[in-house]
Amino acid sequence: MPQPAAGEPAAAQMHALLRRRIVSGDLMPGMRLSEQDIADQYALSRQPVREAFIRLAAEGLLEVRPQRGTFVTRIDLDWVLDTRFIREAVEADIVRLAARNARPDQVTGLLELVDRQAALAADDALGLLSLDQEFHSGLAAIAGKPLVWSHLQGMKIHIDRIRHLVSALTPREVMLDQHRAIVQAMGQGDLDAAETAMRVHLRRVFQDLEAVVRLSPDYFDRPDPCIARMSYDLSTNV
Repeated sequence: MPQPAAGEPAAAQMHALLRRRIVSGDLMPGMRLSEQDIADQYALSRQPVREAFIRLAAEGLLEVRPQRGTFVTRIDLDWVLDTRFIREAVEADIVRLAARNARPDQVTGLLELVDRQAALAADDALGLLSLDQEFHSGLAAIAGKPLVWSHLQGMKIHIDRIRHLVSALTPREVMLDQHRAIVQAMGQGDLDAAETAMRVHLRRVFQDLEAVVRLSPDYFDRPDPCIARMSYDLSTNV
């Protein structure tokens, strides 16, 4: 079981740890959580766990139901689709700026980061997510838009949950090839190719999502109407 990181207040540690467990699917959608049980697992008082629960509820990851308890939220596909729309629009502009601004050493650094992703153990899904975050934040930094990337973090938390669900269906090599295509276009200064590669990359996770929803409908909020919307939203050519 994951353990809290050292050197941070207990409530912050618990928030980060439980957030990772929800995103990774270790704490599954619909699961009931008990402050006392979590506190006992980590040998803590209930206060830091309660504070962590409050933050997670504010992020939409936990739902408090009066007289029933606290539950891990099901994934809101409408939220996911709207967030994907926003993220794609923002990152399409970010990668164009990055392609225009990138120095050769920055392009080399991104390629080395992709090599680090390739070197991860096959079952290290959290490590891969962390390096993927580093890749995209690196693009934002090269573009001179690190604050924009920070703003996206809270919005895309449910997309990160979905990525873990579909990871078993999506070979890692697909993501790596897409990252390399983005960097290659940047290295060539080809803004249009970089944007197209980014849009393809950000939509890839949704190609397997319908299968996941069909297999695990209880993980999602209102899955059937959202599947129809998903096909419509992703039908635009890139």
